[in-house]
Amino acid sequence: MKAMEIFGIKFAPLNVPLKRRLETFVVGAYFSFLYSIIVTGYFGKYVIAIYCIIYTKILRYFVLLYTIWLYYDNDMHDVTGKRAQFKQWLRTSAMSRYVCSYFPIKLVKTSDLDPNKLYLFCNFPHGILSTGVCVAFGTDAAGYRELFPGIEIRIVILDRHYQTPIFREYCRITCGANSSPESVNQLLSTKPQAPYTGRATVLMVGGAAEATESKPGTYRILIKRRKGFVRLALKNGVPIVPVCSFGETNLYDQVSFPEGSFPKKLLDYIRKKFGIPLILLKGRGFFQYSFGIIPQRTPVTVVVGSPMDVPKIEEPTEEQIDEYHAKFLDRLVDFFEKEKHKYVENADTVHLEFV
Repeated sequence: MKAMEIFGIKFAPLNVPLKRRLETFVVGAYFSFLYSIIVTGYFGKYVIAIYCIIYTKILRYFVLLYTIWLYYDNDMHDVTGKRAQFKQWLRTSAMSRYVCSYFPIKLVKTSDLDPNKLYLFCNFPHGILSTGVCVAFGTDAAGYRELFPGIEIRIVILDRHYQTPIFREYCRITCGANSSPESVNQLLSTKPQAPYTGRATVLMVGGAAEATESKPGTYRILIKRRKGFVRLALKNGVPIVPVCSFGETNLYDQVSFPEGSFPKKLLDYIRKKFGIPLILLKGRGFFQYSFGIIPQRTPVTVVVGSPMDVPKIEEPTEEQIDEYHAKFLDRLVDFFEKEKHKYVENADTVHLEFV
């Protein structure tokens, strides 16, 4: 099926199969919801709350009750009861399958993991939204339960997301975990509840800042000065597992500005002030491929490497942290170079770029 180009805009062919159109609709609706709830929650939650309290008669009581709920229901790791039931439904829902098959997203393991252990999965690159990781690990659509039976999965996400009304609840039922050191340390030091026997904590080491480095065909990752994950792994004696999302950076392009320019300084200020990058996305639309907020339909393969064992050192020194940080970087490069030929076009010209 060849796209139709009119005035420089590439439109989807008229004979696109119904299944593909349905996948596009589900993905478009899903990402539109995420964008709207995140942007509204981050930048407008206080304005909306004040407006509802002052100018509405009924909504004010819902706002007040929800505020009380936020204060008392603050155990971010509690996913039991109704939450657990809804989480399981969401992981296996038709929506998850449509989102997974849209790209498609595949999950590959290169070695078996002991289901009775705790692991720290370090994923690269972050991309714009870490879509591959969220679908591969946050749902069962890519076969996570079959590949890693008995291992509970938790995806570490921005602390700011847990301060966003409504989106906070979504994060909790989709295997999210707070990015604070205390939260990650708790996950790496405690066994999960039954029926799980082990746990994998997924960390995007580059974080939100790495999203600003995401460009199609590149693998620029922020890791040279980020060593906190090594400290936590050593403190708990938890193996570090390299994970690479091949194709993640191809889902979106973004508008870039020169270093030192006013737009660049403004976007950097917003990222530092609010904790999230304000990125001008270049995706596709429902019926055309040239612009929009829907990710491009390109494959993403999340490959899980073999674990790097580390000793348990309750108070690791800087020298020990540097030593194992360097060992992990070497392991990550070897892993990437070995696997890239299976999933990357012109693989000989593509390499990891450490920032």
